[in-house]
Amino acid sequence: MTKPKILIADDEEYVRRLVVTALEMENMQVFQAKNGNEALGMVKQGWFDLIILDIMLGDINGYDVISKIRSMGINTPVFLLSGKSEDYDKIIGFGIGADSYITKPFSPSVLCAQVKTHIRRYKELLEAKDKNSKIVLGPFVFNQKTYNCCKNGILLHLSSKEVQLMKFFMENPNQVFTKEQLYQNVWGETVIDDNTVMVYIRHLRSKIEDTPNSPKYLQTVWGIGYKLSIDT
Repeated sequence: MTKPKILIADDEEYVRRLVVTALEMENMQVFQAKNGNEALGMVKQGWFDLIILDIMLGDINGYDVISKIRSMGINTPVFLLSGKSEDYDKIIGFGIGADSYITKPFSPSVLCAQVKTHIRRYKELLEAKDKNSKIVLGPFVFNQKTYNCCKNGILLHLSSKEVQLMKFFMENPNQVFTKEQLYQNVWGETVIDDNTVMVYIRHLRSKIEDTPNSPKYLQTVWGIGYKLSIDT
């Protein structure tokens, strides 16, 4: 199992050492930054499962660091460390995207528990997003982020129009579509070209079927049109 990667940024060495010792005992890999700019450089260069920032970092404060992290589109959980316990400071921290606010002095065991909880929740969120980004039907998996389509785990080499056609069929399994409906939904045009649809259906079959001349999945419904037949 891959160890979770944690970044601790604090200008006080003893605090970094305390965090490193506690987290490494929980089988985590911990990286250290002495100031805000060093932390930002490390975030830009690599992926972390969680980031711990002291607010007073010497060069730029933790508020500015987390703001820049979020502006880069990085949603990794971020904890703020601070000697201040006022609600105002916590409100600022949560308002700019902090996931937790830890007041010094802190309990290493409580910190570890919070770190593990936030890492687990973040991974569950990523897994849910990844699952929602895919259409899974029978042997086919269509990734709506990359627009890759696989059959039995093997990437299908489809043209851009074949990809659009396959995506449309997978979004509407077992539904029969006329050539007119396919042309309108995939090509985005109302002037029908029957031959074009037939050519692309034939090309797509040659790539997704084991026996293109006797299609199992992309079937012709005589007198009407075509459907992607999948047992769901």
